[in-house]
Amino acid sequence: MTGTWHEELRARGYRVTPQRQLVLEAVTRLGHATPEDICGQVQETARGVNISTVYRTLELLEELGMVTHTHLGHGAPTYHLASKADHVHLVCRGCGQITEVRPEMVDGLVTTLNDQLGFETDVHHLTVFGRCRDCRS
Repeated sequence: MTGTWHEELRARGYRVTPQRQLVLEAVTRLGHATPEDICGQVQETARGVNISTVYRTLELLEELGMVTHTHLGHGAPTYHLASKADHVHLVCRGCGQITEVRPEMVDGLVTTLNDQLGFETDVHHLTVFGRCRDCRS
């Protein structure tokens, strides 16, 4: 994505609305956040923004390549900036901590899946569940 997100929206025929700005700012501030988390953050500034507006805005921002989502469990998807999406998620089942690691850390798995099964892995949507060092001790 080139230029600012304001320019990107306008170039594609969309208006820069306060709601869109607040949603994008909330995603930026929160890192990995569910639509409900984002809505709560937005409502601190604009109480009139409801969850449907947040969902529609997230869909638009994802369509435009500004945000992306992943599933870090059985609940709602979590959203983060697409520009910061080059990582694999490690989710601790003990404490719920989310750790981001570079995709290179799973190269062995990716290579094995490709070599043995012909499976091309999309590591940008890869989430590995387990237990962190603290929960193991």
